Amino acid sequence: QVQLAESGGGSVQPGASLVLSCVASGRSFKTYAMGWFRQPPGKGREFVAAISWLGGGTYYAKSTKGQFTVSRDNAKNTLYLQMNNLKSEDTAVYYCATCQTSPCDETLARYTNWGQGTQVTVSS
Repeated sequence: QVQLAESGGGSVQPGASLVLSCVASGRSFKTYAMGWFRQPPGKGREFVAAISWLGGGTYYAKSTKGQFTVSRDNAKNTLYLQMNNLKSEDTAVYYCATCQTSPCDETLARYTNWGQGTQVTVSS
């Protein structure tokens, strides 16, 4: 199975931007649709965005559409999440994951392989 490693998190002020990366190794990255999830402090894991195998199709949570942009570069085995205008409520550990069962939407059970996560903290 594919191994995933997130990076790019950090502590920022409200209104700042960050780009998260997820590098895949092992099984072919091109085989999978991918998703981003996040887990705020004291809360459960929630869906952020998903992208198809070739990057031509994307799907966003209602709370993040227009603020975040998901993309991928299969030549580099890398998934990205561009995060703009960050707010305190965006504070969470962000995870990338592979989607095993379509449709690759907000349903947690459809995602099988997970990275270790990267912390994003937004505070003034």
